[in-house]
Amino acid sequence: MKPCLAVVLGDPAGIGPELVAKLLARPENREKANILLVADRAEVEEGMRIAGQRFDYRVSEGEMDFRPGGDVLLEDFKGSSMRPFQRAVSSVDGGRYSLETLERAVGLTRAGVTDGILFAPLNKNSMHQAGLPHEDESQWFAAMLGVKGPHGELNVLDNLWTSRVTSHVALKDVPALITRERVIAGIELAHQTLVAAGVDQPRIAVCGLNPHNGENGSFGREEIDVIGPAVEAAKGRGLPAVGPFPADTIFLRAKEFDGIVTMYHDQGQIAMKLMGFSRGVTVHGGLPIPIATPAHGTAFDIYGQGKANLGATQAAFDIVVAQSQSRSRKAA
Repeated sequence: MKPCLAVVLGDPAGIGPELVAKLLARPENREKANILLVADRAEVEEGMRIAGQRFDYRVSEGEMDFRPGGDVLLEDFKGSSMRPFQRAVSSVDGGRYSLETLERAVGLTRAGVTDGILFAPLNKNSMHQAGLPHEDESQWFAAMLGVKGPHGELNVLDNLWTSRVTSHVALKDVPALITRERVIAGIELAHQTLVAAGVDQPRIAVCGLNPHNGENGSFGREEIDVIGPAVEAAKGRGLPAVGPFPADTIFLRAKEFDGIVTMYHDQGQIAMKLMGFSRGVTVHGGLPIPIATPAHGTAFDIYGQGKANLGATQAAFDIVVAQSQSRSRKAA
């Protein structure tokens, strides 16, 4: 089944428009999915100019015109941001444009017009300037969709998925947020997302928090008092988790597992980006619709130079296509 994807440019100050131009210029990608591009037409054209590549598109004349097949369909979405956009810097207008196009894409997917969402890199500072009321877009998606169960960002590199117990919070706040319930939720999120991705019996490892797992309580007891008991409780619920393991060595054993649950953002992100920066994907797990994005940022330092690497965006596109097809099969 050929899905229909809503595609969003991300922050116009960064490399998102260039990446989307490169992605959709590939005929094989337009064969994999029907594309509804939610974007300002001028930004689409600017992205193609920077990329030095073009794709054909048709401008929609309204929602009744949203039908699959043929060229890319563009909803020329202006939003309320002031023009022209500032480039290569964070701004209120760039953040507002990002949020409004994403909100439109979520609405289209909830209505069944599209099956999943791919968005190019966002800038969190810009979104917070524009009034994002949550720590990140993942929490915003969950609030918009009314999700109450485990949810959050998972990072994917080839066949390895990572979830995390805490995400975009200051390191000084992490220890207080490591609770049994949150660790179990991280394991549940990894398990249900892997199963949805087609891994019937996922193997999940759990990281400790402290160096060397705290050396039996010598410098930190979270592994003894919180994380270890949470892993055992997860096993009691039928979740195939093991650990906790020292975070500085678990990724050396990555091929033994399908998923790794980390305690905080950089504990997993540094390892994943070192292992394959140009292929990393962020999947927003626990949501009723597939949503993914490349795991890297807006790369203001190379804006407008035409040298943005498509690898992670291509990988994100392929994951959303696969998840959308799986969702459609289950619905059928």
